[in-house]
Amino acid sequence: MTNPKQKVAIVTGANRGIGFESCRQLAQLGIQTILTSRSESLGQEAAKVLQQEGLPVTAYPMDITDLESIIALAKFVDQSFGGCDILINNAGVYLDKTGDNVDPMLVDIEIMRQSMETNAFGMMRVMQQLIPLMNGCGNVVNVGSIMGQLSKMTARHPAYRTSKTAVTALTLIFADRLKDTEIRVNAVCPGWTQTEMGGDNAPRTVQQGVQTIIWLATLPPDGPTGGFFQDHRSLHW
Repeated sequence: MTNPKQKVAIVTGANRGIGFESCRQLAQLGIQTILTSRSESLGQEAAKVLQQEGLPVTAYPMDITDLESIIALAKFVDQSFGGCDILINNAGVYLDKTGDNVDPMLVDIEIMRQSMETNAFGMMRVMQQLIPLMNGCGNVVNVGSIMGQLSKMTARHPAYRTSKTAVTALTLIFADRLKDTEIRVNAVCPGWTQTEMGGDNAPRTVQQGVQTIIWLATLPPDGPTGGFFQDHRSLHW
C-alpha cells in the first residue's frame, strides 16, 4: 500500500511522448504514478527509465479498446493503492494523418470507426471504470485537440477531427454528471508537439506540451470543470 497521504495518478498511453513526460512531471511532484501502455514490455522499459531517476512510477499494461484490461487495471489500482486522484486520458490515434484518408470524400469508414473506438469510446470506458476510484474528489484530464473545435472545423483529417470533437462532448457530459462532486473533468490541447505523432518539426517541446496537463491534473477542489484549455487559457469549443 502507498502512503495514504500520497496522491495517485494514472496516465494512459504513457510509454512515450506526452504521456511519458506527464508521468515524469507528476512523479516529480511526489505523486505515485501508474504508467499504462498497450505494450507491457514498452511500458516496463519506460517506467524503468523514470524509476532510475528515483521517481515513484509503476507500469501496468492496458489497452483502452479492451474493457477487460481496463477492469484489470482498476482492480490493481484499488487493491494496491486504495484508489486514485488523477486520471490523464492521453492514449489516442491519428489514423488519417496522410494519404487519401485526409479527404472526407475518400476516407475509409473503417478508419473513422477505429478512430472513434480508440479516441472516444476507449476514453469513455476508462472514465467509467476509474472515476469511481476517486471517491468523489480528483481531476480528470482528457487530451483533446484544437482540430476538434467546432468553431474552427475544416474538411481535412475527418476521422481525427470527429474523434476529438467527441472528446469535447465526453468532457462536458462527464463534467455535468459529476458537478455535485469534487471531481473536475477538463480537456486540454497540448499544441503541436515534438512527439512521434507530432513529428520533429513541431514548434513545442514535450515539456512545453504537458505544462497545462499538469496544471489541470493538480487543480484544487474549487478549480474549473468542463473547460477546454491550452497554455493555461480557456479555449472556445
